[in-house]
Amino acid sequence: MSAKGTDVDGRGLLAAAGVLFPDGRGRVMVTRLPYDRRHPVAIPGGGWEPQDGSPRETALREIREELGFTPRLAGLACVDWVVLGGGQPIVAYVYWGEPLTDAQVAALRPDAAEVGGWAWLDAEDAGRALPPGLSRRVLACLRAPRAAGPLELELSLPAGHTRELPEVSGPAAPYLGLAAAPGLGSPAAEEPPPPPPPLDRETFYATRPRIRAKARALFTDAAGRVLLVRLKPWEGPRGEVPHWTLPGGSVEADRETPREAARREVREELGWRVEPGKLLALDWQPLDTNGETPVLVYVYDGGPVTAEQLDAIVLPEEELVEWRLCAPAEARELLTGPSWDRTEAVLAARERAGGPAELLRGREER
Repeated sequence: MSAKGTDVDGRGLLAAAGVLFPDGRGRVMVTRLPYDRRHPVAIPGGGWEPQDGSPRETALREIREELGFTPRLAGLACVDWVVLGGGQPIVAYVYWGEPLTDAQVAALRPDAAEVGGWAWLDAEDAGRALPPGLSRRVLACLRAPRAAGPLELELSLPAGHTRELPEVSGPAAPYLGLAAAPGLGSPAAEEPPPPPPPLDRETFYATRPRIRAKARALFTDAAGRVLLVRLKPWEGPRGEVPHWTLPGGSVEADRETPREAARREVREELGWRVEPGKLLALDWQPLDTNGETPVLVYVYDGGPVTAEQLDAIVLPEEELVEWRLCAPAEARELLTGPSWDRTEAVLAARERAGGPAELLRGREER
């Protein structure tokens, strides 16, 4: 299925990226959407397009198109797996932007069709001005210590290590829209209402380009060896090549979150009922030369495994051929280049505090 096609088997999902621009007073930039009278306040950003090599590139492109300048992005603030109207799943990245100088703000040249104005709001006003789901996402980023990021959210609520941050679990803000952002103003009385969109919301979402997601788990034994599984050969150019990977598989995006997928895949592949631990990495695999759909790989910490667990492994014959515990050097020989880079990155991420590593083809994106 190409990136421009609609998804028919429930695995495709939308992707988007936004940016939080702070100022020197602890406020963030919000914008007014001239085409949206129901939820007119947002943060800069927008939807992934097939020409974008990663969500970070989506964020950069959207800011150029909306505000007329190329920002400098800092770290990833959070990733959120949400479900839009009509059951459309979407993964939303939110980045920290470098603080804007007065000169940069004065030089903004917004696209009038995309941005009807901007304002700086403190955390509480931003929470009241933004629509509920986006409000929870942004407030989580603003309330949490920066060192704790990136935050893991599902349905805009804390997941994984983010649940351990008491600051993030604050009350939801009452939704006031433009009333909480007087600096944005309102559409002028003489301003005609925006023309109706050519497609209704659900049809628009259904025709947007899709990515896919996979959920995998890192298991190691007491000696630090990594548990790998080998896929059953399939028809295709690599069908006769032994293909090793971390346990896991595709996320059924229309019915489960990545954590739920990791839990299900481990149960189906290994016969274990375990709860995924910390989210270690988000690895974006871009479009390949054949134009196939990009894949976002979530990798969770499965934790240490015991001899009893290993003795209890029951592989599904229709999917897997064998499993093996591998020292890093052997894993590097068995895995493809990007898969080894991802595995090396998650082993390192397991040893440090904070949220998941942001990877591109297995390597940290800067």
